[in-house]
Amino acid sequence: MRLPLSQKSARRTVPVALALGVAFTGAVAVEAGTGHSSGSRAVQTGSVTKASVDLTDPHKKDIAMQLVSSAENSSLDWRAQYKYIEDIGDGRGYTAGIIGFCSGTGDMLELVQSYTDREPGNVLAKYLPALRKVNGGDSHKGLDPNFPKDWRKAASDKVFQQAQDDERDRVYFNPAVNQAKKDGLRALGQFIYYDAIVMHGPGSDGDSFGGIRAAAMKKAKTPAQGGSEVTYLNAFLDARKVAMKHEEAHSDTSRVDTEQRVFLKAGNLDLNPPLTWKVYGDSYTIKS
Repeated sequence: MRLPLSQKSARRTVPVALALGVAFTGAVAVEAGTGHSSGSRAVQTGSVTKASVDLTDPHKKDIAMQLVSSAENSSLDWRAQYKYIEDIGDGRGYTAGIIGFCSGTGDMLELVQSYTDREPGNVLAKYLPALRKVNGGDSHKGLDPNFPKDWRKAASDKVFQQAQDDERDRVYFNPAVNQAKKDGLRALGQFIYYDAIVMHGPGSDGDSFGGIRAAAMKKAKTPAQGGSEVTYLNAFLDARKVAMKHEEAHSDTSRVDTEQRVFLKAGNLDLNPPLTWKVYGDSYTIKS
């Protein structure tokens, strides 16, 4: 969400191969010290075997949304963020909605256009010309003073909520999960990819999701390549921390250190609750 303008605008062109990734169905390889198998879709719980599910499962996806919201909005109530809007002073204009759509980076423009295609004459449609003009900068010209008020009004519309959900899935969630499946990663790895693509975008430069993944693959093989899932995910998180520290707004890496790494160290590769973590010093728990 909090990307340099050049990275955030690049999010709008998700590579076809990334967007159309297919699930990995490779052989089972047990992770040392975890008791989890990298290619299987089953986990042992005492004497009962439960089929594991990936992040597209509605409950798992809701967990992923809560985890992201804890870092981005200091709340597990991600649905309350449809109405969120403010200028946080990062040079990207207004930041708003469940995934931090920005007026200065193109994705807010595409969201409002999608909403208008579905519901012509909606309360935000009149701002499309201004959103086109401010794209690429931090200007509010043509948006103030009523755009925030109208955004919050639109947020009560189920059509606008669905448009936000669909744009989140199209640009961020689906490409991340599809790529993670291709790499042989289970729910935790899929979430780790998703959280990274939300923050860094899906481009190929060193500080984007593609660049972070490439750096990790230089250090460790993915499960699809026959590598250890735990080793690879540690390499990915290491590479992500390097990218985060390149921008002051991302220099606090607690969403990696006291969230994702906690789950990884516990061997919770299926991202099963209960989950307890900290972000920016605040504690959270998902019980079930």
